[in-house]
Amino acid sequence: MKKHQVTIKDIAKALGVSISTVSRALQGNPKISDATRKKVIELAKELNYAPNKFALSLKNHNSKTIGVIIPEVVHFFFASVISGIEEVAYANGYTVMFCQSNESYEKEVLDTMALLSHRIDGLLVSHSRETTQFDHFQEVALRNVPIVFFDRVSPKMVAPKIIIDDFEASKQATQHLINQNCKRIVHLAGSLNLQICQRRKEGFIAALSENNMPFSDDLIVDCFKGTREMGFQSMQALLQSSNRPDGICANNDHVACGAMEAVKAAGIRIPEDIAVVGFGNWNFTSLIDPKLSSVDQNGIEMGRVAMRTLLDRIEGRLNGLDECLKIIPSEFIVRSSSDRLGAKTVLDKSVKGSTGK
Repeated sequence: MKKHQVTIKDIAKALGVSISTVSRALQGNPKISDATRKKVIELAKELNYAPNKFALSLKNHNSKTIGVIIPEVVHFFFASVISGIEEVAYANGYTVMFCQSNESYEKEVLDTMALLSHRIDGLLVSHSRETTQFDHFQEVALRNVPIVFFDRVSPKMVAPKIIIDDFEASKQATQHLINQNCKRIVHLAGSLNLQICQRRKEGFIAALSENNMPFSDDLIVDCFKGTREMGFQSMQALLQSSNRPDGICANNDHVACGAMEAVKAAGIRIPEDIAVVGFGNWNFTSLIDPKLSSVDQNGIEMGRVAMRTLLDRIEGRLNGLDECLKIIPSEFIVRSSSDRLGAKTVLDKSVKGSTGK
């Protein structure tokens, strides 16, 4: 049998007072005597009374609920962002409703309308790979619901945006390969519909240019799905070319992992013959062999900053027309998949040891 939820009507009936008296007592209204307020509060605790959040939202014109749209819940980076969002939201008395677009524009539109129907107080968004039209998010803004973008941001929307510097992060990863004496580096690129992927490609090209290394279009390989399988297939094709790369800078860790599998299947050494770096620092990067060098995107902090920024919009500390850009620091983690100089040192020591001299 479903348990009856205690209401202020029940408390009023038990104490023989009006519903308005109970309501005012619970709100601390000074017109209610201390004795009456004490009786109301004590009985409310005894009966485990909890305010009806939906009723309060209608009265106060807010729901204390935040909507979040992400491409994938299972994605390690987005799972980290969720942790940061929830930490700040719950500490400030908000609950969170999550939707995943599954990289579908149509699903993203449906998710947006569904969240609006639940009277959310604000929306946090990282848009899908397919999204090139942003009318559904314009609708959010037209309804005066604050919106903040993170990671995958829209250049067409006037709204706060929380990102890492994907250009500099990719440039740093490429520079690391150059410092490891890689002479022909290939970028396994993500979907160029996404600004983050475009910026990572641009960072790669900039690193080559700053080191006076030649660039040609064949150094960019399209891995738009961002999957392990696409990384494997692309790397197989590269290994069959007459001008094989000795460095791989992948748009994400899954693509990098697939590329490494293809290299190992061909009997080629990592990193001595081909060095590989990824992007995202997924939890598996330190578990595979060799361990994968990668860019840590600091997802938890991005979630915290995105949620704090949305609260600033909701609570009026940030004007609705402000288009602020907040950049979260990232970190390039060097591991054995790209440490050619370190591997050469170990190899030299091993050769010297085998001679017995």
